[in-house]
Amino acid sequence: MNYMLGTRRLWVFNFDGTLSPFVPDRREAWLHEECGRMLRFLTSSPWNRVAVISSRSLADVAARISCPGVAIGGGSGLEWELPGGHRLGPDSETENLLAANRRLVSTLLAEVAAIPGVDVEDKGWSVAVHFRNAAPKSFRRRTRLLQQLRNRAGIRMYRGYEAVEVQFVRGGSKSAGLCRLCRLLGREAYRDGIVYAGDDENDATALRWVHSRGGMGIVVGNRIMVPSALSVEEPEGLPRAVYALSGAAPERKPPAVRQAASG
Repeated sequence: MNYMLGTRRLWVFNFDGTLSPFVPDRREAWLHEECGRMLRFLTSSPWNRVAVISSRSLADVAARISCPGVAIGGGSGLEWELPGGHRLGPDSETENLLAANRRLVSTLLAEVAAIPGVDVEDKGWSVAVHFRNAAPKSFRRRTRLLQQLRNRAGIRMYRGYEAVEVQFVRGGSKSAGLCRLCRLLGREAYRDGIVYAGDDENDATALRWVHSRGGMGIVVGNRIMVPSALSVEEPEGLPRAVYALSGAAPERKPPAVRQAASG
């Protein structure tokens, strides 16, 4: 049973590094069982709204969340699947901008992808450049190419865990995605505030947005510093912080479910 009756909050969580521990192969990422239990606990109260937002595609992240009642955002919130299955995406102008900016940087991205050990992950609305397996001697070359990408008009970049996220469209930050979710849900859905948990530079934009509106933030890990946010070391510690903020805790532990990754 959930004891948060009367308190209307919106709880929003990043996926990789927040609800899921980092793994060598991103395709094997899974929802940490304690975080899954936490999501089910939060959604057990009709006074809560719960969401997961990720730079992964909507189909990708939705396949990793096995919890009814959770709103799921892909493309850093450019796309949303609301409880009940209704999906919403950006308008045609944004889609046209995506195509134009992809063409603008296609040659640069091909050069980055050609660096041995660098993996360019296409997420649809963005790409992630993973360099954990790149040789140290390629540091100057990849840094030069990534700086050229950053300098292109209309392109935004965010640092992640041994990777950078290259955003192709305006409104591609998680702060914009969270703002979009709030408009979809309406003010009554988070009358008593928003709690946001994340771990990387894109999450920091959302954490600052939440703080500016009187909400609360939780930073997972040590990759970003956001004044006023609570801090936990890893996804395993996130549920304890959430239970403390909610002023309640589950009475009993439901069966743990490890969410298998899709291919």
